[in-house]
Amino acid sequence: MGQDEFFFLLMGLKWTVALSAIGFVCGCVAGLGIALARTSGVPLVERITAGYIALFQGTPLLMQLFVVYYGLALVGIKVDAWAAVSVGLTLHASAYLGEIWRGAIEAVPRGQTEASKALALGYVSRMKDVVLPQALRISLPATIGFLVQLIKGTSLASIVGFTELTRAGNIISNQIFQPLTVFGIVGILYFVMCCPLTIYGAHLERKFAASVR
Repeated sequence: MGQDEFFFLLMGLKWTVALSAIGFVCGCVAGLGIALARTSGVPLVERITAGYIALFQGTPLLMQLFVVYYGLALVGIKVDAWAAVSVGLTLHASAYLGEIWRGAIEAVPRGQTEASKALALGYVSRMKDVVLPQALRISLPATIGFLVQLIKGTSLASIVGFTELTRAGNIISNQIFQPLTVFGIVGILYFVMCCPLTIYGAHLERKFAASVR
């Protein structure tokens, strides 16, 4: 395990971080729309988004990546591994974040919404200025927890041929025949990414729990 192999792992780490960032940011945008749709009070919209969430929560992420990568090719839409994995992670993240934020929106005391209606605030202003800031505070620990899971989930991108951290480790292991060393380093790199987020999420959870006592 030399310097060149380690730098190759760092290149894979770079793509793992990039995939995580794209999936999380795009998932946040789509997830917010899903959360708002789930709490819109329109039965048809709520049922459609509930079905969307159930679909992505009820199937493995690996299968979702396969469907995006190979399924689109079957209908004549050719996408490279990078785009397919980015789309797959975004869809996956949007379903989970949408449900997390739906729960957070519904956890905001109903009196807050009623008070904003009494002040004649419109829907957009009511959500932007009253409900969503409180929902964000409630959902932050769970959102960070999901980000940790998403980072680890990027390892499945190796299945469709994308070279992120796990696939980079597999390539090096096949070259130097030191799987324990290589994947030990890969595990340490995942740990360095995920552990601080886990600790921070637990800290926020304790902090917010103490604030409501």
